[in-house]
Amino acid sequence: MSNPAVRRAVCPGSFDPVTNGHLDIFGRASRIYDEVIVAVLINQSKSGLFSHDERLEMLRAVTAEFANVRIASFEGLLVDFCRTENVAVVVKGLRAVTDFDYELKMAQMNFGLSGLETLFMPTNPLYSFLSSSLIKDVAKWGGDVTPHVPAMVAKRLTTRLADARRHAAP
Repeated sequence: MSNPAVRRAVCPGSFDPVTNGHLDIFGRASRIYDEVIVAVLINQSKSGLFSHDERLEMLRAVTAEFANVRIASFEGLLVDFCRTENVAVVVKGLRAVTDFDYELKMAQMNFGLSGLETLFMPTNPLYSFLSSSLIKDVAKWGGDVTPHVPAMVAKRLTTRLADARRHAAP
């Protein structure tokens, strides 16, 4: 069992792909908590651009600079994962009011289910427009995403989308 005196937080998501905005939140949370668990949701009903294992691999590589950040997976309810990992706080980055509306409902449900607290962290304005979906769309059409994602992620995006275009060509 984990040490209850250690202050842990979880940053959950799909991270398909991870962006510099995500990394900013992980880094800031890592300065507040003893351990930050980046928890990647296993969602059987959704197929992402990158497999679950690829996302875990990329996250491990790009968070290696943070000594107290750990990458994990979960399936099912976040509150159950947090109970198992002895985590009392979820850290969520908020880009805009629309994020708040959705995330507030999730936070209230999690609190109602288990008393799990949520810390809303405003996104650095440099990253306020970033989303994994937007990154994928820009990369799909040949746009330069290198300022918005780690270099290894940009390379993987370029390769994956080039492969997809080759397979889709008549």
